[in-house]
Amino acid sequence: MITVVDYKAGNLTSVMKILRAVGAEPVLADEPEAVAKASKVILPGVGHFAATKFLRDRGLDQAIRERVAAGVPFLGICVGLQWLFDGSTEAPQVQGLGAFEGMCERFRTTELKVPHVGWNSLAIREGSRLLAGVSQEAFVYFTHSYCAPVVKSTVAITEYGQPFTAAVERDNIMGVQFHPEKSAAAGRQVIQNFVRLAC
Repeated sequence: MITVVDYKAGNLTSVMKILRAVGAEPVLADEPEAVAKASKVILPGVGHFAATKFLRDRGLDQAIRERVAAGVPFLGICVGLQWLFDGSTEAPQVQGLGAFEGMCERFRTTELKVPHVGWNSLAIREGSRLLAGVSQEAFVYFTHSYCAPVVKSTVAITEYGQPFTAAVERDNIMGVQFHPEKSAAAGRQVIQNFVRLAC
């Protein structure tokens, strides 16, 4: 069962739609008991990092930690990817999951508009299961003002005044800064890859 976590900040309709389009039968959950039953977990998100405080307030963060520790595939989308890091300077009082080291920070560019909105390309590192079949330099859709640092587990980098993590992956923990549900064929491939991962 693919569980999409509803913490009142996600682009849920589009995410649920693309999951169904690739043959999945997702369910929405905003209680830890439902997350505890998941065979895969997706955490989508748009907006302010502070929205992730809901995860701790509801006990959802602990339920997610337990599923991740059990080897269940996890996918964070946009703010969901940022939550995988230690936190964000957008809401420094709110902790992230800490699966990857580093803080997400606002784009430093003074020459480009922030937020970064629109299509941009991916520089993909070899070996990613999540990005299998996505062509090098594929274009995907972004909308964000804060970005995650490039780390050892980064599997795709995008440039917008600076390089940042567009996708991260280590074992069963995965995240994408772009919106696969808005990224045409490349995004559909990402979602399909996640759905087909062996549990």
